[in-house]
Amino acid sequence: MNKELVKLILFGIFYKAFPKEIFLNSEILSIDMTEVKNQLCSMCGKKTMELREEEREVPFFGKVYIFSVTCTSCKYHKADVEVTDKNEPCKYTLEIDGEEDMKIRVIKSSQATVKIPHVITIEPGTAGTGYISNVEGILKRVKHVIETARDSGEDKSARKKAKKLLRKLNNVIWGKEKLKLIIVDPSGNSAIVSEKAKKSKP
Repeated sequence: MNKELVKLILFGIFYKAFPKEIFLNSEILSIDMTEVKNQLCSMCGKKTMELREEEREVPFFGKVYIFSVTCTSCKYHKADVEVTDKNEPCKYTLEIDGEEDMKIRVIKSSQATVKIPHVITIEPGTAGTGYISNVEGILKRVKHVIETARDSGEDKSARKKAKKLLRKLNNVIWGKEKLKLIIVDPSGNSAIVSEKAKKSKP
């Protein structure tokens, strides 16, 4: 698979998935939200940029600030999350071994790297974005990336490898296989909110 293609596809998926996922999640309580509309977009130059700042309460974790900018004209989107306390760089490791683990909450900042050993590594890059999801949401994002790369690739061996990875991810989602999820964040604004997750230094 072409690494640059995967990165571009991945960023596109994050931009499209973030607003719907983060702001309609009923398990995360909204405390306060501020919106500013009709701002100048640095990408297309139109005054159609919307700025949003929201404070949310994540169960068993605490308060999280969510920042996002979205242009309704060119569809540019950028988002990030920040926790209330100043944290040290962190690494979270989770052994996924059942369907119940799909519900585990994951907070990822724009600076965090997501690693699924032997499957994919998602580096933040300059266009990285932050979001709040769960384990299943992250696995489905990864599936989408692999599916798109598979469908656009011409290398038969790469397509065969993609099919194998997709089969593995489906089995993990259905609780038939195990998988390791790792979040590494130099800003300390990420977390896997579960007693099963092991926190350590990067």
